[in-house]
Amino acid sequence: MTQTNNISISKKAADKINNIIISEKKDLMLKISVLGGGCAGFSYKFDLVNNSEQGDIIIEEHGAKVIIDEVSIPYIQGSVIDYKNDLIGQSFEIKNPNATSECGCGTSFSL
Repeated sequence: MTQTNNISISKKAADKINNIIISEKKDLMLKISVLGGGCAGFSYKFDLVNNSEQGDIIIEEHGAKVIIDEVSIPYIQGSVIDYKNDLIGQSFEIKNPNATSECGCGTSFSL
């Protein structure tokens, strides 16, 4: 497991991650992956997992842990993991400086 400071977690996202984990009553971490597909080319996938895998990085900030798989790291270097709660709905949001465009729903992007 490697740690990096190039990807960060906002306080709002950390609070939501911690609330989800408390409600699940399990020792879990949020795992973020980048997959091919989605309306803009790539999409973000969010899962709750018990363990990391070889090559994953673990980011811990504001008491929350996020895992990012080795393949996805280059696509989201320098990003901020945030959480939004607005009239349209609630969701995790990746503020990705590498994305050249994003779809309207914010879950897919292109480079």
